[in-house]
Amino acid sequence: MKLITSFAVAALLASSVCAAPTKRAAITDADILQYALTLEHLENVFYKQALGKFPLSAFVAAGFSESYYNNLKFVVHDEEDHVNLLTKALTLAGAKPVAACEYSFPYTDVKSFITLSSVLEGVGTSAYLGGAGLIASKDYLGVAASILVTEALHTSLQREAAGEVAAANPYGTGLGLNAVFTLAATFIKSCPTTNAALPVKAFPGLVVSQGSPAAPGIPLTLTAKGSIPSGAFVVFVNGLNTTTVSPTQNSGSVITANIPNTVSGQTYVFVTTSKPATTIQDSLVAFGPAIIEVTPPSPTFDLTVQ
Repeated sequence: MKLITSFAVAALLASSVCAAPTKRAAITDADILQYALTLEHLENVFYKQALGKFPLSAFVAAGFSESYYNNLKFVVHDEEDHVNLLTKALTLAGAKPVAACEYSFPYTDVKSFITLSSVLEGVGTSAYLGGAGLIASKDYLGVAASILVTEALHTSLQREAAGEVAAANPYGTGLGLNAVFTLAATFIKSCPTTNAALPVKAFPGLVVSQGSPAAPGIPLTLTAKGSIPSGAFVVFVNGLNTTTVSPTQNSGSVITANIPNTVSGQTYVFVTTSKPATTIQDSLVAFGPAIIEVTPPSPTFDLTVQ
């Protein structure tokens, strides 16, 4: 068996970054590396701050096992390794890696930390899945897929710990660069001025104001950071489904729509200026995404099918 060290992988990524882009001119693989490193820094700091604040005894007192705490330490190890790998790759490519920012994470105890971690891991998984189509280098795509698998394992661990169904959807949910950055930016207070500018922008914010816990068929009310245009739609993105719903109310910065039965698990909700044909284009997004958690129905399967 051939073993590949993280330094060798970093060198491989660096050579991919240096190669001329073959698919696009606007966003390069170096941009993708910097973007991924920005997200990995956030997760790395998030977990290290939490484990620095809450010892094993705090987790046990909150009802979590020592085994879970030990698994959590492996998650921290993974996130640090992702940061180191991407940092090496950018350095070897002659680029200055972005540094960690200053963050604010809204958890107050072990349980709220775990709930937030399940959401963040879901966003991280969606980021790697959604960014895959932008990668020119097949070598880098393979490494990104490897990280995606690890992020998905983290997501399942944290979802189960948070009392959610670990695998609530047969398919992962991909998110575009701007949508992910919109969510990440809510935790970023400031970044070093020396950090390279990322080819992303945050959409205007959108939050859930009523309808949680969420379930198919119930009204979901959202409040936007701005006036919602008339004729807007509410779009739910989950797994392979993008479901557009006409609002039952649209007044000022508040919009309400019924949650469709096509969603389960962590779901991203947007307000768009017009109805997307299939997937959401950035040009259509007025606000969002907001995040809701939809408990899936009982699983069904046919035991006669082999």
